[in-house]
Amino acid sequence: MSPQDHRITLLGKPGCHLCDDARAVIERVATELGVPWEERDITASEEDYAKYWEMIPVTLVDGVQHDFWRVDEDRLRAALRS
Repeated sequence: MSPQDHRITLLGKPGCHLCDDARAVIERVATELGVPWEERDITASEEDYAKYWEMIPVTLVDGVQHDFWRVDEDRLRAALRS
């Protein structure tokens, strides 16, 4: 599987400074590897809010939780190359 076959999702909410930090890392890695990514606001979904409100930002790779609170750039790169 090549990096482009993966998808990153960032779960966060407006006004979250850790989400801003995570977004910067994800944008950098996704751009470098050509990986599509999206951002989802947990306040728009009761289910997301109930599941993730204490953990944001949360990073999903292919719909599976990968990181929370902080995004480790090297770990994200490694996951996308596997």
